[in-house]
Amino acid sequence: MTILSVMENELTGSLPSTTELPNLEMLYLADNNFSGPFPSFITNASKLSVLNLGLNSFSGIIPSAIGKSWRRISYHELVRATDRFSENNLLGKGSFGSVYKGRLDDGMELAVKVFHLDFEEAVTSFEAECEVMSSIRHRNLVKIISCCSNDDFKALILEYMPNGSLEQCLYSDNNVLDISHRLNIMIDVASALEYLHFGYLTLIVHCDLKPSNVLLDENMVAHLTDFGISKLLGEEKSMTQTQTLATIGYMAPEYGREGRVSKNGDVYSFGIMVMETFTRKKPIDEIFTEEMSLRSWVGDSLCETVMKVVDTNLLMDDEQFSKKEECVSSILSLAMECTRESPEERINIKEAVNRLLKIRVNFLANEAMARRRRQPN
Repeated sequence: MTILSVMENELTGSLPSTTELPNLEMLYLADNNFSGPFPSFITNASKLSVLNLGLNSFSGIIPSAIGKSWRRISYHELVRATDRFSENNLLGKGSFGSVYKGRLDDGMELAVKVFHLDFEEAVTSFEAECEVMSSIRHRNLVKIISCCSNDDFKALILEYMPNGSLEQCLYSDNNVLDISHRLNIMIDVASALEYLHFGYLTLIVHCDLKPSNVLLDENMVAHLTDFGISKLLGEEKSMTQTQTLATIGYMAPEYGREGRVSKNGDVYSFGIMVMETFTRKKPIDEIFTEEMSLRSWVGDSLCETVMKVVDTNLLMDDEQFSKKEECVSSILSLAMECTRESPEERINIKEAVNRLLKIRVNFLANEAMARRRRQPN
């Protein structure tokens, strides 16, 4: 047996301690009512790479096999690491929490997301993030290091991203993101979405894609974060209803009208984010009205000249102007296909990834040719 899933079955009781599962790679026990000690047979499952034990009532000592990927960090350590959650260490605020930069006694840097427990939704958001992020692994998802929870305090401890968010980089005065940077970031985000939609046993819908939820590491590799309103849909579900409101401007029409959540909604949000990344215009910018949205503005430009809407920071090299225009036109055309009104008519994220990769190959080939032409004989 390599995969075992008994999620969402209302199972009770304790798990056997003598089970031998040496080939087990994925174990999903979440959302039952198991009790007793943590399953000790995990210790012998040397091939185990995915583990989800959330929403149960296990007790006792955590086996070392689980502890390998989770570091125990106490509340007092977090207080020291963040200088008592000083404003000087505040990285940003969201609807349900604040994120602080911290440094542990051993020098390890981290980000601490402290949930505002004054809001009833904050506990639900914390539990949702714990459930999703504790069991998924992908190079373009922010890694959870640990969590800290008691009646008065709940926090997630995440890997620190030194280059901040895509939103911060896009709108900073010293914006250094060229076409290649932005295209690579969009490919990273699309790859993370492809994993959530197709690469995991349970379909995960992020529900809140936007530039502030895309973080950049020291190499400018993008990592998707903030799963506070994400939804896990079982194999029999491709769509569900929710009353949780996503971010205005990025949410799909069917999400705003009917609360319909599906992977097609994530694709819509991704398309809006692509448009914003290459135009440097937010979907709620003051230039947009009921008559003209970011999508219609971009769509009209594709019929004329796309360079009317493109971020002027991308137009520096006149020699490459036509190739840049061709590249950005292809990217924005894809974004238009992601944001069609009907969910069923949108492309899926697999196709988006493949097409973005082809666009990058062509753009890099053109850049290489231009460099060779500039070199002296």
